[in-house]
Parts: sequence; C-alpha cells; structure tokens
Amino acid sequence: MPYRSNCPATKNKPMQGTKITVTATVAAAPAKVWEHWTHPQHITQWNFASPDWHCPAAENEVRPGGKLKWTMAARDGSMSFDFEGEYQEIIPIKKITYVIADGRQVTVEFAAVGAQTEVTETFEAEGTNPEEMQRAGWQAILDNFKKYVESR
Repeated sequence: MPYRSNCPATKNKPMQGTKITVTATVAAAPAKVWEHWTHPQHITQWNFASPDWHCPAAENEVRPGGKLKWTMAARDGSMSFDFEGEYQEIIPIKKITYVIADGRQVTVEFAAVGAQTEVTETFEAEGTNPEEMQRAGWQAILDNFKKYVESR
C-alpha cells in the first residue's frame, strides 16, 4: 500500500530541469536490495561515485515525511556536503519517492526480474552541471550500490 506525505516543498514546485534516469540490474532478491538501499549501515558502504569519496554518515527515516541525510565527503578531507531530502511516497520493496532539499524530485523503483532486481532511479536535473555529468555521477553511485550488494 502506498503512503504519501504532504511536504510543502512539493506544492507548486516548478520543474527545474529534465528528468534523468539511471538503471542497474542487481543479482539479488528485491527484499535484500531494499534493505541495502534503505538501512544507514549499508548506505555508508556504497553511497559515493568514486573511490576518492565516501559516505561517513547516513540518517534515513524511510516513511512519508521522514528525512534522509547522507554525508558525502572527499576521503582527503578537502570537501564534504550533506545530501538531504524528505520522503514523499514509500511502497515497501517497490518504490521510493523523495524531494531533495533544493526541491527536485527523485523516484527509485525496484522491480523483480527473475532472481534479480532492476533498480531504476529517475531524478530532476539541476541547472548548474551538464546533464551528462549528472547522469554519470548518479550512475556511478548506482553501479557502486550494485557492486556492494552483490559482494554480500
């Protein structure tokens, strides 16, 4: 059963850019994929795009109106930022929708494909960086997630 939140950030929000979709097929059942996607102790192990970055902290309250806050940092300490948002819709083991702090929407869908799970992440592009750069970064994180889940 889907649950929805009435977050003020989503009301009358203009589209900020085109939607970009990245996908990965993970060799694991949907329940395992969901657990590794949503539990903070797992998020810190995969939520970075390259080996010179890491995710030293993650808070994740997976419910409508719940907050997510994932710290992303350069391993050399030169830079860090918090990726924050609020969950809008949760359909356990199937779909997550959230709004990033800057108002952009993200949808993550989990679909069983035989003994595997296809993870599809669609996000609104921001206007600062080229779309291809954004796609590459989000895909790298998703590929890192796939690698992490499959190694466990």
